[in-house]
Amino acid sequence: MSPFAEKVRLMLGFKGLAWRSVHIPPVMPKPDVIALTGGYRKTPVLQIGADIYCDTALIARMLEARQPTPTLYPASAPLAVPLAQWADGTLFQAAVCWAMQPAGVAAILGDPSPEVLKGFATDRAAMRGSVPRLTLPDGTVQLRAHLAAIDAQLAHGGPWLFGAAPCIADFSVGHCLWFIQRASPVAHLLTDYPALSAWLARLLAIGHATSTELDSADAVAVAAAATGHVSVAVAPGLGFEPGQAVSVAATDYGADPVAGTLVGLSSESVTVRRSDARAGTVHVHFPRFGFQIKKDLTA
Repeated sequence: MSPFAEKVRLMLGFKGLAWRSVHIPPVMPKPDVIALTGGYRKTPVLQIGADIYCDTALIARMLEARQPTPTLYPASAPLAVPLAQWADGTLFQAAVCWAMQPAGVAAILGDPSPEVLKGFATDRAAMRGSVPRLTLPDGTVQLRAHLAAIDAQLAHGGPWLFGAAPCIADFSVGHCLWFIQRASPVAHLLTDYPALSAWLARLLAIGHATSTELDSADAVAVAAAATGHVSVAVAPGLGFEPGQAVSVAATDYGADPVAGTLVGLSSESVTVRRSDARAGTVHVHFPRFGFQIKKDLTA
C-alpha cells in the first residue's frame, strides 16, 4: 500500500529491470527490516547484497547507475529533481490528507476492523511524531491548487512533465496520485483534471517489469551471505571524518536514527557501517537531502 513503493516499482518498469519483491508489514514491528537498516522503518528500501539504500530519492539514483537508459535525469530538465523533492514532500502530504478520509481509509486498508484501524492510527501517529498534520480543509485547498498547476503544465506541454519522455519528476508526482486512486470512494477528485488524468494513465501503463517474491527472512540471509560492499569513501571538507561514530535520521517523519560508523559521505549520499546478529555487516545508505547526520558523542 506504500505510495513510495509504487514509485519504485514504476521506475523499475521504466528501466526494464528484473527485481525481487519482499513484503514489508504496514506497521511496526518490522524485525527483518530493522535487522537490515538498524532502525529506519519507512517503506521501501532497496537491497543489493549487504548494501541497503533508504529513501526513494537515493533508490532512483541507484537504479540510474545500474541502468542508465532510459534516463530518469535528462540534461534538458534541470528542475526535475527539485520538482521531485517538492512532490515527495509537499504534494505527498496533501494527497495523503485527501486519501485518508474515512471512506478512503476503508478502501486502502481493505475495510479494516476497528482493531486494525486503531493499530494503524497508533503506528502512524508514532511515525509522524511532532510533525503537524494537515487538516482536511487546508489539505483540500492545497491539493486542488497543486493539481490545477500540474494539469495546466501537461495541457500546454506534455506528454510528460518535462517534455517527450518520463523523468524522475513524473514518478514522484505519479505515486501521490496513485495513492488517491487507491482511495476509490474519494478518487473522483482526479476527474476534474483531464490532462493530469490522461498523463497518470500513461504513467501507470509503464508497469512494474518482472519480479519474483522473496521472503523477508531470506532477504536478511542474503545480506549475511554477501562477501563485500559497494565502494564508498568520505569526501574531505564536508564536516566529518572516516570512521567517526555517527547517526543518520530523517528530518521530517519516521525520524528513527540509524547509528553506525561513517564509511561514505558525498554531496549526494551518506553511508554508515553497522553490524547485526542476523544480517552481519551491512552498509546503510541515505541521501543528503531530507536527512541529518550527527556525530555520536557517546561512542
